[in-house]
Amino acid sequence: MATSSIKYVHLLKTKATHNGSGNSLITDAPVDNNGEGAYFSPTDLAATSLASCMFTVMGIYADQNKLELGEINCDLQKEMAANPRRIKAITIDINWKTNLSEDEIQKLKKIALNCPVAKSLHPDIEQNVTFNLL
Repeated sequence: MATSSIKYVHLLKTKATHNGSGNSLITDAPVDNNGEGAYFSPTDLAATSLASCMFTVMGIYADQNKLELGEINCDLQKEMAANPRRIKAITIDINWKTNLSEDEIQKLKKIALNCPVAKSLHPDIEQNVTFNLL
């Protein structure tokens, strides 16, 4: 079974449906590329997927090891390049309030930085990740 089904809706928008759950999302071209910027752009989703994947694999490790991950969130900035138009850099500023030991924190950081999305992105895309322990 296909993971998702994507349909071009109109005016630079697409609707992607996750076939397993039926959940859907809409994308829109960004304002600087002829769109309205009304929804995540495809490159926004690619960049956002990096942070989501990092948090997911950290959560998996924490759950498997009966650890309390704590409170974790981030702000993300995507930088585009031209000729060819592509993602140049993804900067993720993670704020993490945790009571884990320094050893566990270092393990989780390594797991995050080596998540499947991080390893799938082209090596020319700069991945700038900062962990701010609160």
